[in-house]
Amino acid sequence: MMAVSSACKDGSKVAMDNGKYVRYTPEQVEALERLYHECPKPSSLRRQQLIRECPILSNIEPKQIKVWFQNRRCREKQRKEASRLQGVNRKLTAMNKLLMEENDRLQKQVSQLVYENSFFRQQTQNATLATTDTSCESVVTSGQRHLTPQHPPRDASPAGLLSIAEETLAEFLSKATGTAVEWVQMPGMKPGPDSIGIVAISHGCPGVAARACGLVGLEPARVAEILKDRLSWFRDCRTVDVLNVMSTGNGGTIELLYMQLYAPTTLAPGRDFWLLRYTSLLEDGSLVVCERSLNNTQNGPAMPPVQHFVRADMLPSGYLIRPCEGGGSIIHIVDHMVLEPWSVPEVLRPLYESSMLLAQRTTMAALRHLRQISQEVSQPSVTGWGRRPAALRALSQRLSKGFNEAVNGFADDGWSMLESDGIDDVTLLVNSSPSKMMGANLGYNNNGFPSMNSSVLCAKASMLLQNVPPAILLRFLREHRSEWADSSIDAYSAAAIKAGPCSLPGVRPGGGFGGQFMEVIKLENMGYYRDDMTIPGDVFLLQLCSGVDEHAVGTSAELVFAPIDASFSDDAPILPSGFRIIPLDSSSDAASPNRTLDLASALEVGTTANKAAGDNAGNSGSTKSVMTIAFQFAFEVHLQENIATMARQYVRSIIASVQRVSLALSPSRFGSHNAFHLPPGTPEAQTLARWISNSYRFYLGVELLKCEGSESILKSLWHHSDAVLCCSLKALPVFTFANQAGLDMLETTLVALQDITLEKIFDDNGKKTLCTEFPQIMQQGFMCIQGGICLSSMGRPVSYERAVAWKVLNEEESAHCICFMFINWSFV
Repeated sequence: MMAVSSACKDGSKVAMDNGKYVRYTPEQVEALERLYHECPKPSSLRRQQLIRECPILSNIEPKQIKVWFQNRRCREKQRKEASRLQGVNRKLTAMNKLLMEENDRLQKQVSQLVYENSFFRQQTQNATLATTDTSCESVVTSGQRHLTPQHPPRDASPAGLLSIAEETLAEFLSKATGTAVEWVQMPGMKPGPDSIGIVAISHGCPGVAARACGLVGLEPARVAEILKDRLSWFRDCRTVDVLNVMSTGNGGTIELLYMQLYAPTTLAPGRDFWLLRYTSLLEDGSLVVCERSLNNTQNGPAMPPVQHFVRADMLPSGYLIRPCEGGGSIIHIVDHMVLEPWSVPEVLRPLYESSMLLAQRTTMAALRHLRQISQEVSQPSVTGWGRRPAALRALSQRLSKGFNEAVNGFADDGWSMLESDGIDDVTLLVNSSPSKMMGANLGYNNNGFPSMNSSVLCAKASMLLQNVPPAILLRFLREHRSEWADSSIDAYSAAAIKAGPCSLPGVRPGGGFGGQFMEVIKLENMGYYRDDMTIPGDVFLLQLCSGVDEHAVGTSAELVFAPIDASFSDDAPILPSGFRIIPLDSSSDAASPNRTLDLASALEVGTTANKAAGDNAGNSGSTKSVMTIAFQFAFEVHLQENIATMARQYVRSIIASVQRVSLALSPSRFGSHNAFHLPPGTPEAQTLARWISNSYRFYLGVELLKCEGSESILKSLWHHSDAVLCCSLKALPVFTFANQAGLDMLETTLVALQDITLEKIFDDNGKKTLCTEFPQIMQQGFMCIQGGICLSSMGRPVSYERAVAWKVLNEEESAHCICFMFINWSFV
């Protein structure tokens, strides 16, 4: 049946080229819909097959069916876009409401500060010079009424616990939505629909405190359930034991908890808490979960001190979860703790006095976890590893927990300390518990059964770093493993955990979650020993990385990895090792994201260099940080002495490598022209840039650089769009200098550049061409190279349109080095 209409209003009509529409019966639409869900874009043959298989479509031409599918895809696209826009609109509406509430709270805080300032001035004017005047005390305390007073012992009977719970609820709400704490915005955090939320840290209150507000696409009850399960999202949490539960008359629940937190470094003990947790429903439908310590109670249950832990104090904290119009929740998180910094060395006390660190490791971690769960619920998918995100999260949790166990080495986890060799820089522990070694494959007895006489040795150490941002150092350790790792030890570790050579299909990066990302890295052709035989093969490491964003202020950074076998099952045994770098003090400005690359201004001579040094120092982000190193090795018991010696030497070599790299990456290295050291015999960068430019003009007859105004030759060379690299005149030439584009092309830094040989970046054809034409460069002075393929230091192929090589002459007109320029390069 044909009908003329101005528009197609539903799926039962399809527009034709002549302006008419085909009206389909419900049965025909049902048949087409079935096919659409199977194949949204069927081929011509498939459409003809459909007509043959469905008699009810026999009276419709293939062209008409093609148009129906086109319209159907268009409607599906419009529906998805409308749904997306509705979601964005709901998010913006909720965010607007959240910002308005935050604005109201800030206005109240401003009014309060104005009042207190006026009161302070009046009292100051009326105060006498007598030191005994008590009005001064009232002046001081009037602005500090948010401080938690020192109460006498509280009654911990059921009635007393309910009183404490109600008091905790009121104090928590005054922090979450009121002005009980003076909150300042977290540096670098900008609220918006795509941000994690509004994050603030405390100013002028006891202990450390952080507050976050955000939107999540989960219902309040589900949010509360997730947040109460701290072990699922808080990586620093070792254990949470619920010791008692009681219901309240208003429908709430009071729980008594004992919680332990791992220490972040080997130089400090862990923290534990004896807590009351109160869950209740407010009159407006909001769900509240609030907590506080019960350290000063009587007439009720108590928790005695626990060895190797320092009892910390949690001031009223928790979660306010409100239902959001259109679904989801608006959540307010407050964390407020006194972490007893007196119990650690003075240099480490900033770790326990930093509200920013608390916000990053606890408050924001909770918000990120909720957003990740929400995303998984709305967009269920399977990752490139063939695993669902929940499985990957569990795997990353095992990596973090295993690393924390190694750093802390608690006796109840099976760890015992070995005697020192007289130098206490590296601590060795051994763990022989069966649960630790479950799945490790270290050898077989005469009957063919796995040997049970196996253990794990952990070598750990901590060191203080100066003037190097954690993110930049960690990124270097991740990208340049050969600078610090021993390939034979990597192979040994892999052999202890797998039964045969790996055959994983290449490197498969995992998705980011919780501010982290996970990846599998392949160390090619390592080989390993087993039963006195060398078995060739590749070593695969499962690696978890976090904190590599240089824009984040004061962020701790971690690189944790473990060898994996070919099966790579979710419950496979893993022995995590790695690095953790935590800033000890931070500036208000983020570290420069191009610290290791943007060196042009820092390489200037004279007064310009001093100015650059000052600028870099001001933006360095972290001036001090503590690095914790922990490496685990599986071994058979009779090899303990040998493995202990090897582990000590290995960790000490890593410490030396880290110190060398840290010195090279430190901003002070680039603060003056004397600080930047090229290889012996190499001139200063400014002079080298002039030689490169003059030699190019001499041999090719044109200018390489176009310096404008006061711009230096070095700065022009550094920012040149093409990759410019210099290599030495040795039997095996190595690179000595590269501009910004050259470092980007080779995926390296100036520090690591000097370990890259010229032949390493060319493929076989490139090496043949280089060997054939290299004498021409020395005789003629230059050579033009046709386009081809080269390799970065990470093994990635790089194509270039053409290249030019020329001899660089010094002041005496003798050859100093060879310079290559790769024109119009790009990664393949």
